Amino acid sequence: MSIKQLREDIASVFERDPAARNTFEVLTTYPGLHAILHYRIANWLWRKGMKWLARLLSTFSRWMTGIEIHPGATIGRRFFIDHGMGVVIGETAEIGDDCTLYHGVTLGGTTWNKGKRHPTLRNGVVVGAGAKVLGPIIVGENARIGSNAVVTKEVPDSATVVGIPGRIIRKAGDETLEKRRLIAEKIGFDAYGIADEMPDPIARSIHNLMDHMNAVDSKIDTMCKALAEMGNTSCSDALPKLEEETFVSLNDAYAELKEVAREAIRQEDQQEQAADKTDNEQDRAL
Repeated sequence: MSIKQLREDIASVFERDPAARNTFEVLTTYPGLHAILHYRIANWLWRKGMKWLARLLSTFSRWMTGIEIHPGATIGRRFFIDHGMGVVIGETAEIGDDCTLYHGVTLGGTTWNKGKRHPTLRNGVVVGAGAKVLGPIIVGENARIGSNAVVTKEVPDSATVVGIPGRIIRKAGDETLEKRRLIAEKIGFDAYGIADEMPDPIARSIHNLMDHMNAVDSKIDTMCKALAEMGNTSCSDALPKLEEETFVSLNDAYAELKEVAREAIRQEDQQEQAADKTDNEQDRAL
């Protein structure tokens, strides 16, 4: 561990935590930084063959910080652990440069066999609070793992993974979004009641249908142009106009569902209160 490396670790705190105020505060009150400093020393001892002493230091660090980093793990530069409590990093885990982990993250194994059994995080990976990345998988550069996700399969570069099990969320490009907007206007409903980047199966299904409709429209336009060149003008006839009343806005549908859910919760609370009142009256009677 060099002075340059220490400065980089401190600088990474200021870059990624707006609550950091000064170097003295970071050095004395940030358990994530303390855990990394302990790891750097323990890893040096581990590589020098002093494995018991390295494990002893990592155990002390876990007791002091709530963060468990096996001294055999490989960690790059400018690694930042925010908050940190409950973080576990296994022996064969590999972490690249400029990675960030939040509290409750586990980089764990899925087998008791020797050899590579923990994940590899490429440069710039961010893992959200409570996420579990398990097995000898590779998480690509600049990937994002959402909070509480459970990831057991490899993640490509710059992808975002959420859910249990982890699912890759692909954000549509500007051209695709514009095509969806035009299709939505054509059929007369609000296709953006649900955000595209959210892992909602209904939103994903609707967006897939809209993409399919756009592809069908493109093919029909191509065929109509070919028919027109052959002298067939049937495609010039106007299509039946779609009535907006036929379609229900997703916003309205979800608002209705939320209201039904609120009413169900309200009735359940009233029933529980009535049951508690009855129990109290019986207790007083006894």
